[in-house]
Parts: sequence; C-alpha cells; structure tokens
Amino acid sequence: MREPFYRSCKMWVLLFMAMGAIPALFAQNGLLYRLYQPGYLLAPPAAFENGLLGYVNPANAFFTRPFEMRFFWGNRGNLAENASNWGFFSAGGGFAFGVVRQDDGNRAFYEYTYGFSGGRKSLAYGLAYTTYSGTTPSSLPRHLTMGFILRPNKFVSAGLVAKWGVQSASRAGLVEMAVRPLGKPLFTLFGDLALENPGDLDQALWSVGTALQLASGIHLVGRYFHNKQFTVGLKLDLGVVGGFIGGTRISSSGQSESRFYGIRIGGFQPGIVDSYFQKRSAYTALSLKGRMDYLKYLIFPRDDSPRFMDVLQQIRAAAADPRIRVIAVNLSGMQMTPEMAWEIRTALENAREAGKEIVTYLDYAGLTTYHLASVGDHVLMDPQGSIDMAGVVMGRTYYKHLLEKLGVGFDEWRFFKYKSALEAFSRESMSDADREQRQAYVDDWYETIRADVVRSRGFTESRFDQIVDSLGFVMAREALEVGLVDTLLRWSRLEDYLKDRLKKRLRHLPVKLVEKRQAYNPEWGQPPRIAVVYALGVCDMDTGIRARWLERVFHRLAQDKTVKAVVFRVDSPGGDPMASDVVAEAIRKCQEKKPVVVSQGQVAGSGGYWISMYGDKILAAPNTVTGSIGVIGGWFYDKSFTGKIGLSSDHVQRGKHADLGFGASIPFIGSLPARTLTPEEWRRMETLIKGIYDQFVSKVARGRHMPTQVVRQIAEGRIYSGLDGKEVGLVDEIGGLQDAIRVARRLAKIPDDQRVELVEYPRHKGWFNPDALSPISTNASALSGYEWEFMRKVLLHAGQPLPIMLPGTFPGVDR
Repeated sequence: MREPFYRSCKMWVLLFMAMGAIPALFAQNGLLYRLYQPGYLLAPPAAFENGLLGYVNPANAFFTRPFEMRFFWGNRGNLAENASNWGFFSAGGGFAFGVVRQDDGNRAFYEYTYGFSGGRKSLAYGLAYTTYSGTTPSSLPRHLTMGFILRPNKFVSAGLVAKWGVQSASRAGLVEMAVRPLGKPLFTLFGDLALENPGDLDQALWSVGTALQLASGIHLVGRYFHNKQFTVGLKLDLGVVGGFIGGTRISSSGQSESRFYGIRIGGFQPGIVDSYFQKRSAYTALSLKGRMDYLKYLIFPRDDSPRFMDVLQQIRAAAADPRIRVIAVNLSGMQMTPEMAWEIRTALENAREAGKEIVTYLDYAGLTTYHLASVGDHVLMDPQGSIDMAGVVMGRTYYKHLLEKLGVGFDEWRFFKYKSALEAFSRESMSDADREQRQAYVDDWYETIRADVVRSRGFTESRFDQIVDSLGFVMAREALEVGLVDTLLRWSRLEDYLKDRLKKRLRHLPVKLVEKRQAYNPEWGQPPRIAVVYALGVCDMDTGIRARWLERVFHRLAQDKTVKAVVFRVDSPGGDPMASDVVAEAIRKCQEKKPVVVSQGQVAGSGGYWISMYGDKILAAPNTVTGSIGVIGGWFYDKSFTGKIGLSSDHVQRGKHADLGFGASIPFIGSLPARTLTPEEWRRMETLIKGIYDQFVSKVARGRHMPTQVVRQIAEGRIYSGLDGKEVGLVDEIGGLQDAIRVARRLAKIPDDQRVELVEYPRHKGWFNPDALSPISTNASALSGYEWEFMRKVLLHAGQPLPIMLPGTFPGVDR
C-alpha cells in the first residue's frame, strides 16, 4: 500500500497551492495589520516556542502537547500600554482557542479565534476562524486563517499564513523562515516577510532576528523590523509549573515605546528551577497493581492495570530525570508473567546504574513478585504480608481417563520426540521426552531467579536454596530475619520512611509529570521512528495475532520512509501454520527494506517461533519459552459418547473419505466425528505433518542462516529457555523489549544522541471493553485465555497439522 506516500504528496500539494495563492491574498487592509503586528509575539510563529499556540498560525497548535495556556497583558502594536489590553491563548490535542481584548480609549473590542490542526512533525497544517465583538473596526471582518509549518529537518522551519475575510474581499498573507545552525534551540536565526502588493517590494513589511538559549529555561530574543524599530524579550521557564514572558518595543529613536508581560500555565518545558535547583530532590512512585498487559481498551478499560510499554517508559524517564533520587515501586496486587517481571527488573537495574535508588514494596507475594522486588536497594514489606518461596513448578492436567469415561476417543498424531502438545489427551502422565524438556526449562527459570536474588541480596546460592527448601512459605517477620526484606511497614508510610532514612523530605513527583519532562522535544523535524508491532495470542488469521491485519501492517511499514526499523514483539504459542507463514513472509519482505528485530515475550514457540525466524536479530529473556520447532495433529472421535446421551446420526456420501469428520452435532460443542482414521488415512496424515515439518525446518534454516541438518538436530518440537535457545542458535541475544529497540536503533544506524519516536501497532485492544458495563465478565471461564484458544483451535481445526504448544508448557500470569 502507498498510503504514507500519498499522504505526503497530498500535504505538499496543499502547501504549494497555498504558496501559489499568497500573492492574491495580500491587500492594503486591516487583516495585514492583524497578521503582521500581533502583540505578545517575540518572534515569527514558526520560529520560536509555538508562537501564540495557534493564534497567528493555526498549525502551531499541532506542536502544542500537552495542553497549555498563556495569558498576556500590556499592549499590542501601537496601542498605549493599558491593563485593559490583554490576551489569552490555549491549545492542546490539535485544537486552539484565543481571545484578545483591546481598548485604546476610543473603542474596545474582543477578538476570538478558534482553530484546529493536523499533520506530522515535518509538515503541519491548521485552519482557524476569527470573529469579533464590541466596537469593532470596519477593517476587521470575520475571517479564516490557513497556516502551514514545514520542518523538513532539525535545521529549518518555514511558516506560511494566509487570511481572508468571510464576508468581504479582505486578504492578507505572511511567509517566514527560521534556521538553527547547530540543529538545536541554542541559537536560532529568523526572518519574515509580508507584501501589501506582490510587485511592490519596497513596501514590504519584514523583520529579522535571533533567539538564544542562554541556559536551560532561559531564552533571550531580539527582533529588528522594517521601520527601524526592534523588540527585546526574555522567556523564563519554570518547568511544569509554568513560565514567564516579557518584552519591550524600542522605537527608531531608541526610546521604549511599549511593554508586555505574560505567564504560561501547563505544557512542559524544562525550567531553570528543576534543572539547577531541584536535582535529586524528589521521588516518584509506580504502582504495578493489576494484571499487566500489552494493550488496553481505548474507552472504559475497566481498571487501572498497568500497560507493559508504559511501565518500561516510565522507569526510563525517571532514570533520566535529574530531579529524581528515588524510584519507589508498589508491587501490591501485581499480576504478570515471569518474563515481564524479568524485563521490569532489568529496567530498574538500569535506573540504579544511572544513579537512582530503588525502593520496592510488597505485601502478598509469590516467587515472581519477589524476584522483581529483590532488585530494590531497600525492600519493604507489609507487617502482615507473606512470600511464597516454595520454588517453581510446571505441569499440566491429563484428560485421557476423562475422555474414556465420556466415551470420546482420541488419536495423537505425534511423529517428533518432543512435540508433546496433545499428549494431555492421550496419556495420564508426562512422557520421558516432555519431562526432560520441561525440567531443563524449570531449572533455567529457577536458576535465573536465584542468580538475580543472590546478586541483589548478597546471599549465597546455598542460602537461597535453603530458604526455598526449608521455609517455603515465609511470613513478614521471618522474611526480615532471614534477609529477604529490609523493613516492615505499610506503603502509606513511604514518605516518612524516606525522610528518616535520607535525613530530608523528598517531594513526590507523579510519574506522569516525569514522563512529560522526558517526552518534551524542542528539536524541529520528524525524528526517525521505530515501529513496535505486537503479535499476541494464538496464530490465527482473524483472532489472536490477526495474521491478515499484521500482513497489512508490515506492508505499510515497509513503504513508510519515516519508519527506520521495526521491533516485532511476539508472545504466542503458535497455532495455524497458514497464519504463521503469512506473517513470516510479510516480515521477510519488510526486512528487505529496513531492519526487523524480534523481541520474544513469555512464549514464542512453535508457530510463535515461525513468525520470529526472519528477524535480523532475535532477542529473548532468560525465561522465555522458545523453539518447539515441530508440528502435531490429533483427532477426537465418538466411541460411545453420543449413545450415552441419546444421540444418533446417519448420512449418505460420495467420495471414499467423505464421512471423515462427520458425526452427531452436539449442542455448544459442535460435530464430533463418528469414527477414527483408517490405516490409509493415517499414512496420509503422517505424510502431511512431516511435509509441513520439513517446510518449517527449511524456513528456520533460511531465516537463521543455519544448515538444515543442524536445525533438525535441535528441532523435533523441543522447547528451550531463552538461555538454551541462545546456546543452540535460535536466539541471538538475551534481552527484553527495550534492548530490542536499542538493537533496532543500531541496525538502522540512528545516532545514540538522536531522539526516536516509538509508534505501536496496535496501540489499543479496541475501542470499547465489552466487560465495562457488565457485572460479569464475558471472558469468565474455568479455562485461561490460552487454554480456551487452544481447545477452540484443536476442535475447529480437527485433523489439521498444527504448530502449536499446549498451555502449561509455558508459565502464565503469576504473582
């Protein structure tokens, strides 16, 4: 698809059409005055600090994020300074509103401007409507304003504004240019030009000037006009609190002709206070309560459960904020996979290496929660809390005897040693091969936790093993005695605890404000973008990973030149081979245009590995379940079930095997085949499964640049931990999502000091949470989400070979 290309072309066409219309828009009337002589403006609107938030150039509103307000008083143009002359301007979310009052003693009027904007950071556009009330001059009709701001790179910003009357022939226009020789706001040169008549250059209105950033939050601006007047202004930013703006106009004779003053509220520009006087003076707190998820619903998400990417970004922002001394993490009620816990733990370790102190709090915890909590320099625990330190376990339920009692037969089509996804229906306990691979994974999982806890808490490995094997379930007082935690207290006493320990009271900075400071980017132009694409759930064409949709996404990303690299986050146990291959091929084609880095979550096995294999690099956590390169199939059929419940069926057929799959239709379940496979059909199924397996192995060999025979040796359906996967060549590096983003940046050759913009696909689960207005969840089930999807997949695709893993082969959400 060429959507990004067409969208870019459309923007350029609009810009050049507007530029071509400029000569016709100029005229000798009051609109030119309103455009070129706005008070309170230190520099042309595209050159410095978003102008007046869309009042002069409505395209400025696009760059105003988050919401911001400014209030000015003093004079505008040649009006005498008077407290009754003021202006209020606001913008946010692409919309702008401004009102200006002017009173020269003879007449007083209000000017109201409403605008909206859109575009991207390289080219923004806006449209505004202005009306008046009061004693309005006849030369100031209601009018429309169209504006563009072009920022092709970090060095240049060009602005274009056109005004025309709604009920008159009044016209006006302005063009401007600004340059940052260093590519940063330290030094900006600017100039603008307005013509009353396109062919009369000697009557042009113009100005030139410069803006200097003297220090963080301190800007000095000078502007020289065509009539030999000039203005000097100062802007002081105080961070999220706001800021102050002041300016004076000097006449050609050197006399101060007028002054204005202004305050800013909202928005966020790092200020002199937080940059120089508040270093290491605050703490921020993160709550991880609830079920950690990758995505949330846009409307009525139902709870405040944390989103994985948000948490990682919040920790990163806090680590980079000079005001933050302590990052406190509340783990009460935490629910997340062990792999997510490892990634968040790693992010907190990185923050500690950046000089931050980490404080963690827990009340009721399992080993996953304690693994995360142990990263803290100080681990706090509720006096009535407890920790389940019994170890790690992995198992599954077996249904063989249940099926026999029900009268349901099951044939397992298993041709590869470790591909055990369906033995839960054919056996009453683990096969030797399944026990071998599971034990190897559990050992790596346990040893990862032990190594991290030993390193953080100063234990020996034998001491950790002793706590696990001798104590198991540990109450708060005992946890303090054996050194699992440092202090017993409630989360509500955190500030007092920090004051007592640090001998000073730290102010609390909400994590949202910390994020805003980190997100603020005064540089011009569209920064390089890295796309983060999620593949979550079973491999299916329209549910789970949604292969059809992913194929379209990768095609668009391959064509989008603003996206320099793609990070593909996979958390999938596999499923439909067609869905897996559709996505894999889309990735392979995208990889021809730009780097694709795969980040494997808790599970990326079987079909989940199929969609991973073409990545330039594959990263996995130590406790990721990866591999499982294999295919399996199975067949449920009616032995005596329908007879027990009083059902029977009959049929006619044409075709030797047409009755395969036919059976009685059972309410809420569907059709249960009346017979199993004949020997001939069995041999055919074996051929099909082995054929798909050969394709799978060949594709892995191609994607991983490995000999096919080597892949066969490590395949056979075997699961691997991320650590073992790296040893056998299925994984390139041990790391999480943030590490994958760093690798993608490196492969795309983006400089380390260059900011990047992350764009996520999808950003939300959907528009509306169907459970939000219901007291009973529509997802309520005795089965987990993966278990339900697995059963659905097996029943709907009866008799089809599936590269899938059974739930229980990988850890689920834990505490």
